[in-house]
Amino acid sequence: IMHLLLVILFFLEAQFCVQSSDSSSPAGENLATNGLPFPWSKVRLPSYIVPVHYHLLIHPNLTTLRFNGSVKIEIDVKNNTNWVVLHSKNLKIFTATVLDEHEAHLSDKVLSVLEYPSHEQIAIFSPKILTSGEKYFLYLEFGAPLSDGFYGFYKSTYKTKAGETRVLASTHFEPTSARMALPCFDEPIFKANYTVRIRRGPSHIALSNMPLEQTVEIGNGLFEDQFEVSVRMSSYLLAFIVCDLRSVSGMTATGINITIYAVPEKWHQTHYALEAALRLLEFYEQYFNILYPLPKLDLIAIPDFQAGAMENWGLTTYRETSLLYDPDISSASDKLWVTMVIGHELAHQWFGNLVTMEWWNDIWLNEGFARYMEFVSLEAVYPELKVEDHFLDTCFGAIGRDSLNSSRPISSLAENPAQIEEMFDTVSYDKGACILHMLRNFLTNEGFQSGIIRYLRRFKYSNARNEDLWDSLIKTCSEEEFTAGEYCYSSTQATKNAYRFAGEHIDLKKMMYTWTLQKGIPLITVKRQGRKLYIGQERFLKIVLPDDPSWHSLQEGYLWHIPLTYKTSHSDYEMKHILTTKSDVLTLDEEVDWVKLNSDMNGYYIVHYDEEGWNALTELLRINHTALSFKDRASLIHNAFQLVTKFYINLALDLIGYLKSETHNMIEKRNIADITHNLKTYILQYFRDVIDKQSWSDDGMVSDRRLREEVLSLACDFDYPPCLEKAKHLYNSWVESNGAISLPTDVSETVYMVGAQDDSGWAYLLEKYGVSMCETEKSKFLSALASSKDSEKLSRLLQLGINGTLIKTQNLPSLIYLVAKNPVGHFLAWDFVKKHWDELVEKFPLGSFGIRNIIVGTVTQFSSTEELREVEDFFKSITEQVSELRVIQVATENVEKNIMWLSRNLETMRTWLQQRLN
Repeated sequence: IMHLLLVILFFLEAQFCVQSSDSSSPAGENLATNGLPFPWSKVRLPSYIVPVHYHLLIHPNLTTLRFNGSVKIEIDVKNNTNWVVLHSKNLKIFTATVLDEHEAHLSDKVLSVLEYPSHEQIAIFSPKILTSGEKYFLYLEFGAPLSDGFYGFYKSTYKTKAGETRVLASTHFEPTSARMALPCFDEPIFKANYTVRIRRGPSHIALSNMPLEQTVEIGNGLFEDQFEVSVRMSSYLLAFIVCDLRSVSGMTATGINITIYAVPEKWHQTHYALEAALRLLEFYEQYFNILYPLPKLDLIAIPDFQAGAMENWGLTTYRETSLLYDPDISSASDKLWVTMVIGHELAHQWFGNLVTMEWWNDIWLNEGFARYMEFVSLEAVYPELKVEDHFLDTCFGAIGRDSLNSSRPISSLAENPAQIEEMFDTVSYDKGACILHMLRNFLTNEGFQSGIIRYLRRFKYSNARNEDLWDSLIKTCSEEEFTAGEYCYSSTQATKNAYRFAGEHIDLKKMMYTWTLQKGIPLITVKRQGRKLYIGQERFLKIVLPDDPSWHSLQEGYLWHIPLTYKTSHSDYEMKHILTTKSDVLTLDEEVDWVKLNSDMNGYYIVHYDEEGWNALTELLRINHTALSFKDRASLIHNAFQLVTKFYINLALDLIGYLKSETHNMIEKRNIADITHNLKTYILQYFRDVIDKQSWSDDGMVSDRRLREEVLSLACDFDYPPCLEKAKHLYNSWVESNGAISLPTDVSETVYMVGAQDDSGWAYLLEKYGVSMCETEKSKFLSALASSKDSEKLSRLLQLGINGTLIKTQNLPSLIYLVAKNPVGHFLAWDFVKKHWDELVEKFPLGSFGIRNIIVGTVTQFSSTEELREVEDFFKSITEQVSELRVIQVATENVEKNIMWLSRNLETMRTWLQQRLN
């Protein structure tokens, strides 16, 4: 099993690392660019015209870096109208025509195109009324430069070993960027078929969602690749690429051709991805009991890619670090990451592609499921990767976000592109996955699996809403089956919405609405008196305290239906109870020594025991910690440290007193010299036995290897002499061989970080960064370079990042975050962000993961009122840009949390450390 110490390192470090609905435009503003009134005022398109089939021809010119295209869209008219309104962004429309069902022109005049950029819409006027029930075609010719960013139809480049720069063109449309590549009805509800043709030169290949049907030579050295007709799908899943990449292929047991593409000199890094994709796709076909519906699936590593990956149906695209695996360079953690990302994107072929959310407010139906299925699939197919340990960390991250007042409900309002971008966050992905895990534990594995199969079959090639999932999860059954304990709804009216759980009848939809339609996480309070357990629930907030007058208003209206589980000293099985009220009393069968709620952390809630309860669990860990599972031990420690801002730190510090005995698997940023020094000393003393046992190799199970990676990194970061000496020795040997010898992959990043601390070592790593042909290796070099204690070197790195030549623009957000994490660099990173804000917003759209990572990564290093004021002042200065961004609230609330943490716990921490060290 993965060592609990890993989990502890993750969240202890985090704890101590103190560092419109469809609305009309106002009257008079609804004007097209030519000054004429625009015929549609809403952000969302009208529903009276529906696309049926797109016939798309696209021709990117990789020399001029422009593309031209034409699209003929078969449309279904629901109401009589003269106007066709659809999406277009940054496209030049050359021609617009409306054709009848025989493809004859409705008008002999050139139709004018009105543009309304603020809604990214165009409107075409037909002089002849389009009649309801008739079939028409909208034909448009268009062109634009290939985008400079990471959205729409954009250019990407890579360098060969010989130093030659090569260009390719790739798409990324989710959530609202298909409109940058072709005029279209760019909303998920408008599913249609696509027939794609791509023109290219002889030295390139073209790829799209479907297999190639035929290639024709059209003269002037050009070829046209014609692809098979796609299945019905949303516009954001359309994809096409023109490139010169190289591939490796294999076939699944059910005859699906899987191909992995990478730049030619990285072809040898594609083989693990092929093995993983074959095995995972076969798993999903069996698990969902629905065959993958396309003949092929491509996975392609794009040299410039902002996200981790994208699930375009049949043509999934990846950042190179998310797909390519080099056994000589990639660590156990790298292997886990690549496998999880592939598992995520393949899950989307069903959750998202086959069944798509109706609107972006329910994006969690795509992302929460795909995130959760990563864990379900890897647990089944790659048990040796111990992915269940990583799942704990996923839920810890979700809780951290959800315990702030700036959190949001899983299903939230989102209308404009920036708001929609922000929906792709911790709440949709991680909280979504964690409540699905709770639901699966509640329904049983079989009940959950059969329910989601019903959901997928019921809504395939269509769209679904939050409530459709809950309606699909439980089958209807007879009263006899229900009474016998079947996992189903009763068919009788009296218990129509009832579901049997631990002998109780539950309304599943009502229960799950409490988790998806309100924000936050419940805090369960437990007080034991004899055989009685007095249980209460309230909303858990990290910042507001019960003695704060605003606390009661923030609690109002919050009530969850919570499937509680618990174990006691006298039970070796899990007991269950549904809590649907603010408080309840449970009666145990007998007197017990201790009670532990939320067995194996299968539930999404925090537990706070009374003093006696905490003392009993602390003592249990001290004398016999294996009486609890490693998941129970991890969740206890996590809960205790979450409660530090609400109560006091002694509880948490006392609880971890047993850790010297832990064999299963921390704290600097604030420049408080005595505590920083004492804390490092204490941790090194405490974990010295674990550190000294580590070998500098790649031996052992994945859990052993991941523990080694974390523990040795921590030891060297805390200047533990034996660690520094060994790392320095390995680094010097590596330099002397000019990188020819292979370092143990799991410790290579630690070795580089130690080597980067002097001038020559830093310069050498920067040189190696420039020539490496492995993005995973380059990311380790970059982490090491950003760990330098020399502010001039950090400034140089940031400048290289904004230039985008040596360090690609895609890596700029993570670089800024790396520099901000460095105690020497966090003011440097913040000043850099303020100075270059306009450039950053040009490179990464507002609301995008890149911008959110930059904001949160820099701001949440702060922990003083002066820093908070400076952060607030800066955001006020750019209010016009960021007023609707939720991430601003998240970032400032994190700083407030840090300030509170310090004010409540600094002196306690100081005293506690002094007592232990003395």
